[in-house]
Amino acid sequence: MRLPPDTLAGLADGRIDLAFRRWEKPRVKPGGRQRTSIGVVGFEAVDAVPRRAITVVAARRAGFAHRTELLRFLDRRTAGAIYRIQLRVVGPDPRVALREELPDEAAVVDIEKRLARLDRASPHGPWTRDVLRAIAANPERRAGDLAAAMGRPRLPFKVDVRKLKELGLTESLPIGYRLSPRGRAVLGHLEGR
Repeated sequence: MRLPPDTLAGLADGRIDLAFRRWEKPRVKPGGRQRTSIGVVGFEAVDAVPRRAITVVAARRAGFAHRTELLRFLDRRTAGAIYRIQLRVVGPDPRVALREELPDEAAVVDIEKRLARLDRASPHGPWTRDVLRAIAANPERRAGDLAAAMGRPRLPFKVDVRKLKELGLTESLPIGYRLSPRGRAVLGHLEGR
């Protein structure tokens, strides 16, 4: 579920604890979680509600100044039911702590195995070391520029970088990426430094 920056800011400071969406079927489940820029957001409840059940108070709890503003937002789509999603910040994104954690020898071996699996599963061949090297050499460089320099389409390249982020090896910046301390340690090990 896409949560815009202003919604995330409201969640972080406690002004927002609801979201409303019009969907053919629910796209999130009660008890589900999603990592965001403010941490992990939990979906406490997901309920179909009639339009008349949307109050001014509920609209404000969803970050809208007026009920009519929320209804205009929902009416951008004409098909589907209206769902009220109860939101809660569950905690920090575990990848933040992971990227600061320097791996011991056993962790490096595990990461190398994971990188090898990613390389084997890739339709475009081994890529993990090349992407780590490119980010190390070009921190804060736009994803499109890095992808072009590597002869790769931008969107599949970004998907690959997200896979490295899951391992705590990279960090997204407002523009581009950089290797995390964990990523620098792993790349150094891979390069024999």
